[in-house]
Amino acid sequence: MVFTFNDHYSELNFSLYIAKRYLFSPGSSNAINIITIIAAAGVVIGAMALFLVLSGFAGLKDFSLQFSSYFDPDLKIFPESGKTFTFTDTQKEKLSKLEGVINFSEIVEERVFLEFREKQKTAYIKGVDSNYHEVIQTDSILVYGEWLTNNDFQVVAGNGISRELSMGVEQTYTNLLSIYVPKPGKGIPNDPSKAFSSEKAVNIGIYSLNDELDKKYIFATTGLARKLLELPQDKVTHIELKLAPQADEAKVVQELVAIFDHKVIVKNRIQLNETLYRMLNTENLVSYLVITLIAIIALFNVAGAIIMMIIDKKSNVKTLYNVGASLAGIRKIFLFQGSLMTILGALLGLLLGFIIIVLQQQFGLLMITPSLPYPTRITGISFVVVFFTITIIGFIASLLASSRINQKLVS
Repeated sequence: MVFTFNDHYSELNFSLYIAKRYLFSPGSSNAINIITIIAAAGVVIGAMALFLVLSGFAGLKDFSLQFSSYFDPDLKIFPESGKTFTFTDTQKEKLSKLEGVINFSEIVEERVFLEFREKQKTAYIKGVDSNYHEVIQTDSILVYGEWLTNNDFQVVAGNGISRELSMGVEQTYTNLLSIYVPKPGKGIPNDPSKAFSSEKAVNIGIYSLNDELDKKYIFATTGLARKLLELPQDKVTHIELKLAPQADEAKVVQELVAIFDHKVIVKNRIQLNETLYRMLNTENLVSYLVITLIAIIALFNVAGAIIMMIIDKKSNVKTLYNVGASLAGIRKIFLFQGSLMTILGALLGLLLGFIIIVLQQQFGLLMITPSLPYPTRITGISFVVVFFTITIIGFIASLLASSRINQKLVS
């Protein structure tokens, strides 16, 4: 008796039914069963490893960028050319009324030479106004002492600068920090002492972010910075802005450029840390490709398992062909079998990876330091990327294996 299929849908149902029977029923040989188990385990481990890597790098990216979120504003305005630009009262009024802008701070920044008790160091002075703590979380970076007040003879030094100069938080004006900056002009005067402008200030606080920034900046008032650099009151080197959470960043940038007559450049936090973002994204991509390559090798065990299953079910395949199953339908049986194995393995691998990440977040299974667990973050995109990466590779491997079924085999 010969069976025929009335339509393509019936043939697909038949192939899927047989594929599920083959997948969940043991083969006739222990060797076939062991090969199938190894192939399935490879799919599970590949999916789990890929999910762990993506979650680990997502957490590492957040950990690396959290310091920039404390220090870098939502938007920063630079002069199109030169070091400074004019910030008029009219522009301040327009900026304060701009929709989406919560607050802004005037910045005066320049490279300086520091001297404290016969120890010297080059650094940058960052003059900030009274609005700065509304733009940047100064409480999060200050580790000792106090933040700036309206007194123009105070500074807050980085932890690295403090250590190099052996300068602590001073309570009196007896131990002062000397700040020098070259005077604008051409050539060097006969008296070298006249080549520099200088001011003295007391260090009232210490901030800490990371090694690079801790050695780079001292914070001061804009009054001290302008006096040191001999700048008028309407000159700034930057303007830093804090945006509302629902603000349209692109629209705000366009309006800012218009306020300053297209003579400024506006950068967001990502653009301010472009090198860091590029490095983290590159590391993430390289790690993904390496783990994917390992997954490809593991998933081609599925192809080997399917081929061995075809050999094991050779007599069944001939029977199906003889009772009316088409060659394409028989191929679909083993294609579906490999695809089902891959999908189930990917789902189980994702579940195991999710459990491991949750345990890491709760109990710190892997520690960077005795007090710092390796950072991780679970994202929806990680589930999607892992699932489709594993299933697509598994489908290709199954397709290659099922294509070995030909007329000669079934005859």
